[in-house]
Amino acid sequence: MEIVILGGSRQIGKLAADAIEQLLRRKPAAVLGLATGSSPLPVYDELAARHEQGLDVSRASGFALDEYVGLPAGHPESYREVVRREFTNRVNIAPENVHGPDGTATDIPAACDAYEQAIAAAGGVDLQLLGVGTDGHIGFNEPGSSFASRTRIKSLIEQTRRDNARFFNSLAEVPHHVITQGLGTIMAARHVILLATGAQKAQAVRDFVEGPVAAICPASVLQFHPHATVLLDEAAASALKLADFYRHTYENKPAWQGL
Repeated sequence: MEIVILGGSRQIGKLAADAIEQLLRRKPAAVLGLATGSSPLPVYDELAARHEQGLDVSRASGFALDEYVGLPAGHPESYREVVRREFTNRVNIAPENVHGPDGTATDIPAACDAYEQAIAAAGGVDLQLLGVGTDGHIGFNEPGSSFASRTRIKSLIEQTRRDNARFFNSLAEVPHHVITQGLGTIMAARHVILLATGAQKAQAVRDFVEGPVAAICPASVLQFHPHATVLLDEAAASALKLADFYRHTYENKPAWQGL
């Protein structure tokens, strides 16, 4: 796990976009794992700006990390719509190449299996973007999730519903259930980039970076990933005991290693 501490969200967005651009240039038909929430927005803004300057995303495909269960198709806070609004409508990726779990399905287990099969048929995810919840969840894999889990339905804990209520008119509108890629699904991605900003994420960051690998902190499973990159601002990194070591390591990193 590589820990990179940067000055703010703009620098984080640029560095993550650098990794995605380099991937697309060497593999134009790359498969991107698309997260929602606040954390990836600077990345999407940067990629949209680079697209205006010639970055080609036309052959890529994308798979959303998760989706609410029960929101009607076209609801502005469904993650399919958020991904479309914040990223895919702003670049030249083909709409038919952008996929998300079906939160409106009448047979949820079948929809989850179909999503796993679609990811496998695409060749697997090359680069997965992630945020992290204040309780250490990634995707919607809440504390206690199995490290071997695949795409499935999950119940949201109340803290997560409260955290997400800012996107809705009230807490009552936030669904209680989601479909999420499992921790096993996420770990199958060839490169994972996790983004975290703000002091409210500091304890979760310390827990998953420097704490034990434990189901109580789902993001800690990334300690086992062969290519996981964690991009933090100073506030999110403020509880890390080894912050100075991480800074030194990144400042002296050989250029040939890339991100």
